[in-house]
Amino acid sequence: MFSKLKKIFIGQPLKSGDEGDEGHLLSKLQALAMLSSDALSSIAYGPEQVVLVLVSVSAGAIWWSLPIGLVVLVLLTSLTISYRQVIHAYPQGGGAYMVTTENLSPNLGLVSGGSLLVDYMLTVAVSVASGADAITSAIPALHPYNLHIAVFLVLGLMLMNLRGLRESATSLMIPVYLFIASTIFLIGFGLFQLLTGHLPYHATSHIGQTIPGVTVVLLLRAFTSGSASLTGVEAISNAVPFFKAPKAANAAKTLAIMAAILGFLFAGITFLNYWTGIVPVKGMTTLAQMAQAILGSSPIGRLLFYIFQLSTALILAVAANTGFSAFPMLSYNMAKNKYMPHMYMEKGDRLGYSNGILTLAFGAIVLLLIFEGSTESLIPLYTIGVFVPFALSQTGMVIHWKKQYGKQFLKHSLANILGAAICYTIVGILLLFRLGAIWPFFPIIAALMWLFLSIKNHYNKVALQLRLDEDIERIDFAGNTVLVLVGNVTRVSVGAMNYARSIGNDIIVMHVSTKETQEKDREVAREFQEYFPDIQFTNIETSYRNIIRPTLRYVDRIAREAEKKGYTVTVLVPQFIPNHQWQNILHNQMSLKMKYYLKWRENVVISSYSYHLKE
Repeated sequence: MFSKLKKIFIGQPLKSGDEGDEGHLLSKLQALAMLSSDALSSIAYGPEQVVLVLVSVSAGAIWWSLPIGLVVLVLLTSLTISYRQVIHAYPQGGGAYMVTTENLSPNLGLVSGGSLLVDYMLTVAVSVASGADAITSAIPALHPYNLHIAVFLVLGLMLMNLRGLRESATSLMIPVYLFIASTIFLIGFGLFQLLTGHLPYHATSHIGQTIPGVTVVLLLRAFTSGSASLTGVEAISNAVPFFKAPKAANAAKTLAIMAAILGFLFAGITFLNYWTGIVPVKGMTTLAQMAQAILGSSPIGRLLFYIFQLSTALILAVAANTGFSAFPMLSYNMAKNKYMPHMYMEKGDRLGYSNGILTLAFGAIVLLLIFEGSTESLIPLYTIGVFVPFALSQTGMVIHWKKQYGKQFLKHSLANILGAAICYTIVGILLLFRLGAIWPFFPIIAALMWLFLSIKNHYNKVALQLRLDEDIERIDFAGNTVLVLVGNVTRVSVGAMNYARSIGNDIIVMHVSTKETQEKDREVAREFQEYFPDIQFTNIETSYRNIIRPTLRYVDRIAREAEKKGYTVTVLVPQFIPNHQWQNILHNQMSLKMKYYLKWRENVVISSYSYHLKE
């Protein structure tokens, strides 16, 4: 039943040989849709976050969004140049994690990797929360269901990504390119109206006007909020292996195209928001207000407004897909270095890293529930989570160029040095002025660091204990004691006894008797002696209903006796298998419970005898 549902929602399994097929890798157009949606969508809330900070003093302070926007564009240029270098230097993917690990230290690499893992969960949470906000801005009646809409969007994206890379990329092309086209149209139409005098100047203040209460601290806070528009820039560098050949060249070109589009959209929206004098109001985003002001209230204008809001909602919803693309790849690289469980290296039926996708979806839903789908509450954590690895990766690239070019490294690392300086400034501002909002980031990273190092330590110990060496001792056992667990005398018992005779020197049958089943247990003993008079039958009485504990005590006793004789011990657990999988839920699964607890016993072999039912 589960298999049928899995095929319906996820699709038929793909052959492993298809993994390297170019048809299952991304073209530049597909990659731009799949890996740039986070960065491109951030303009729907990034410029608004700047304005929200500025209007806390006065609406007149909005003109400061223009110089702040210019600095954000400088940072975008620096990051784009740097991550293009990362793509060519580390074409195997991994981005900031790989750069930091190889050039700074493994521990700082874990800080970078852990920050990005958390940030990708925040990416999904912020994107779907913003998408839900855009939907309810257009349809106010749905506002009470913001959180429900956000969770539904996460689950939809999870299923889409479980279906595979090519399918999810194709599905994303319509919403991403619709948003790009509609936003470029909005900006172009707005600028055309401005030039022709049909878009009146309603700015809350003139450029350069002195506004009481505007301080350096306020401007720095606004800058850090606006820098949230750059989250997702690093995603392409994490996913280079997903591109068609030549992988690095195609990834670098896609990054450049994405940065150019992002820069134009950010600059256009920031300027038009200032020109139209939009002030944040509850229940409608500033972007939606600006679109209304530019498109007008005519029937055509209203239609264009709803199309724009639809495209915004779609891009914000699917922006989370950047996280679904980058999180599994980062998890794979960290698991390869033994800092995360090896299950994150395994691919599912559709050749995607399914465990990473499922983990990301679960984490994002938990964040949405904790913060009740509030975008403003998530943004500060989102910003610190991305700029810590940004800063570390920029520093790592400076070290990389120094290793490669020696004293000539400066001309190759100017963009990295500038980017690192701005990123460290943003982190410092967040620490000084937004600590109350970002403090959960630090215990989370500390806990992740402990977890990563514990996993690494475990894998190292496992490797050490399993390694073959010259001191391997060969033990020749004298025989095998087989302990058969029996609840009733049935056809299953007969088959188990026959198998036990074939592998054992000593055979013992054990049954656990409770006070409630004394009459039935005496019947079991009589039937067993009738069918198997030559096999030792032991009945263990217990005053409790739990039969697992007395079973384990008896197994321990038999194991001690067998060790004295030089015997091995095999515990044989008989079980019947229903004809249909769904029928398993009708039975108590005691055999599974028993095997789970028995497997922790040292020097005891656990074996199953399965009798298959036909109807």
